[in-house]
Amino acid sequence: QVQPVESGGGLVPPGGSLRLSCAASERTYRSYTMAWFRQAPGREREFVAIINWSGRTYYADSVKGRFTISRDSAKNTVYLQMNSLKIEDAAEYYCALDTNPFGASKIADEYEYWGQGTQVTVSS
Repeated sequence: QVQPVESGGGLVPPGGSLRLSCAASERTYRSYTMAWFRQAPGREREFVAIINWSGRTYYADSVKGRFTISRDSAKNTVYLQMNSLKIEDAAEYYCALDTNPFGASKIADEYEYWGQGTQVTVSS
């Protein structure tokens, strides 16, 4: 199974935290670059964070210092820890896979596999 599966979304107040999870098959996890994107209603899908096969990470400027992407090899899972959430962080969050193990693309069209998404709502 190549398609990743996200979980962990929910409703949090501004300033709160959430941790999203993205589970993938073992082969996928070890070989591919994994990224998080998000899409709010009426807006284009935008890049959030990347972690590639070597563990190199990249972040969008809007989340740098607040979000952390990481991987747990034992569980074949990538996480997105989101702290100090803002109202503008509210969106559907998607996990995506790039078959390039050393990928660093911030362009959604360059990712071959996508999860179904998990909703993050930030509201008081």
